[in-house]
Amino acid sequence: MSMDLGYGKCWSTSKKDSWKTTLLLAYQSLGVVYGDLSISPLYVYKSTFAEDIHHSETNEEIFGVLSFVFWTLTLVPLFKYVFIVLRADDNGEGGTFALYSLICRHAKVGLLPNRQLADEALSTYKLERPPETKNSSKVKTVLENHKSLHIALLILVLLGTCMVIGDGLLTPAISVFSAVSGLELSMSKDHHQYAMIPITCFILVCLFALQHYGTHRVGFCFAPIVLTWLLCISGLGLYNIFHWNRHVYQALSPTYMIRFLKKTRKGGWMSLGGILLCITGSEAMFADLGHFSYAAIQIAFTFLVYPALILAYMGQAAFLSRHHHTIHKIGFYVSVPESVRWPVLVVAILASVVGSQAIISGTFSIINQSQSLGCFPRVKVVHTSEKIHGQIYIPEINWMLMILCIAVTIGFRDIKHMGNASGLAVMAVMLVTTCLTSLVIILCWHKPPLVALCFLLFFGSIELLYFSASLIKFLEGAWLPILLALFLVTVMFVWHYATIKKYEYDLHNKVSLEWLLALGPSLGIARVPGIGLVFTDLTSGIPANFSRFVTNLPAFHRILVFVCIKSVPVPFVPPAERYLVGRVGPATHRSYRCIVRYGYRDVHQDIDSFESELVSRLADFIRYDWYKTHGIIDPCNEDDGSRSIASSSECRLAVIGTVAFSGTSAFEIEDSVEPASVSVGFPTVNSVTDVIEMESSGVVERRVRFVLDNESETNGRSEMEVQLQEELKDLYEAQQSGTAFILGHSHVRAKQGSSLLKRVAINFGYNFLRRNCRGADVALKVPPASLLEVGMVYIV
Repeated sequence: MSMDLGYGKCWSTSKKDSWKTTLLLAYQSLGVVYGDLSISPLYVYKSTFAEDIHHSETNEEIFGVLSFVFWTLTLVPLFKYVFIVLRADDNGEGGTFALYSLICRHAKVGLLPNRQLADEALSTYKLERPPETKNSSKVKTVLENHKSLHIALLILVLLGTCMVIGDGLLTPAISVFSAVSGLELSMSKDHHQYAMIPITCFILVCLFALQHYGTHRVGFCFAPIVLTWLLCISGLGLYNIFHWNRHVYQALSPTYMIRFLKKTRKGGWMSLGGILLCITGSEAMFADLGHFSYAAIQIAFTFLVYPALILAYMGQAAFLSRHHHTIHKIGFYVSVPESVRWPVLVVAILASVVGSQAIISGTFSIINQSQSLGCFPRVKVVHTSEKIHGQIYIPEINWMLMILCIAVTIGFRDIKHMGNASGLAVMAVMLVTTCLTSLVIILCWHKPPLVALCFLLFFGSIELLYFSASLIKFLEGAWLPILLALFLVTVMFVWHYATIKKYEYDLHNKVSLEWLLALGPSLGIARVPGIGLVFTDLTSGIPANFSRFVTNLPAFHRILVFVCIKSVPVPFVPPAERYLVGRVGPATHRSYRCIVRYGYRDVHQDIDSFESELVSRLADFIRYDWYKTHGIIDPCNEDDGSRSIASSSECRLAVIGTVAFSGTSAFEIEDSVEPASVSVGFPTVNSVTDVIEMESSGVVERRVRFVLDNESETNGRSEMEVQLQEELKDLYEAQQSGTAFILGHSHVRAKQGSSLLKRVAINFGYNFLRRNCRGADVALKVPPASLLEVGMVYIV
């Protein structure tokens, strides 16, 4: 698994290497994507025949279950995911948040309020614009005009997220427990009863304890383990088919499903809660799409994983059709010949650990995404690999998962209850994906609503049937993911609600630019050496926490930077487009605004020193701004009217890239109906870039080209160079004097007259979460010696 996941897709585009690279990625995907799905034969039949139905000599039950397993695997992972859902990618990324961000970009349904027109200029924000149909635009209008639908969409996404977290808790327990259960055939019943739980718990503790090392250290052995396991179960399947019942293939006919339901009736319907476990882990194909390519995942599943699983289930059914005496111990290991039982047991345990590892890593990833969208309390995110982008570890979540996982193992001690819980979580995630994909079909692909409705009804009805079979077993284990999801959705929604209310409070209480410019010696305000970084959620205006700071301490730094760290509904923001920089006030005031943009899969503060990086970007912006202001390049529209420095100082922001400003450079200009946003890209030195100037409609585009001419008139250049050097000198001297990080320390209270529910959510729920989660200083990696906190009370 030694691949560079970088930004965007990580496969070669050259025709010569494309097939070789795709096959290599298909092989690597086995260890990451298919670990969970491939170990399902360990427990599907055992969960299905737990209580509701019994295997009889007519074989109608086992053949009916095999028919259900075959068609479920064919319709859901193969048709739904491989051929449809995988195409709904967001810049190569998949998963619940990828679908949500796609919908938010194509329709204004997002609840995060700090949306800027400049964000749409990001290279990863690209919108596919096939012609909109009349009906799809109607659906879009209805969605955009009803705030309640925005909230319902967010709750749906949060529900899917919580069920993925629930799956991350249940999958390690059921998979390791099922693998270890093979010991029952080699031990007496008494010994087995006392050995199973301790061995399972020991393996789980080791699994979670090794998480902080990162999977890249052992990732190279994941794919070989899963490949060995797949070859092992397909080989056993073929052996059992030819040795016990060569006609088992006839059970693949859908008529056996009808006969099964006719005979078993309610018991057969309830047993679907066990059958659905055969597609556990299918969601990983979509969630882990960003690490591989569509073709690689398609090839690996279609040509290896799918046939291996079908052979494994057919082999078990063939064995059971000739062994009716094993009715009391139906399971995977009874169909394994005694001569190879121990090697198979070892490979099964290793495969279950790999499958568990993949779902734990996925849980870390989705919690990081939730945090980036303001839907999860702040937690510490550790980037475990310098080479593999997006490989992270979250200590608090890891230990909570470990404790809960062991509690589930000790509490349930039974594959049937674990299967019921896991099955409900899996089907809930799939239902959410089906609903969101149907919206993508209308809003993003601009297909007729009838196509989306057919997709929703066909796959949704299959999933609802399985979901109902799981839900009916509420008291037999299915209560766990429901309880967990209710708790997590409440936590996430309260945090998100309070975050938005705080932003709205900041927006209504921000201070005018004139107030900032009036601050000076006449009011007893001193400017002290150094850089002051004022962190705020606002993308414009002076935050209230800064006015509180100046009121209590009548001094601020010589260089003042208002820093806003915001999330954009894209998976990644390329480093060259991350920093959006502008002035606050005239150049002599030495005040700036810096908006740092991250995507939902980006790891925040992934650089060694945020301070030195920021100073470097400010220096680049200062050079650019002096050239622009002194007429060497003038991107302004003549229709802009008078542009005094005070009134227009915050109307232009520049995207500062990673290559230093030097020589002949190109500037990408974007003028809009909002305060204009100027994109400045430096892809290579001495290059000229085409620039898009957007009209207020956002549809009509006009390309212009600006070039800095080094041979132009030098009149006024010397004076400009002196002022430029002075500003840069002030910046670097301030950096030497030290940097202070000014953060708001907030306490939030519900306003008088609020409902009881709101008062409980804000005064108790949110404030309890805020006190017990990581502080903003930890999330932003602020040195404790440089931290200044300003107390703020928010009445929301």
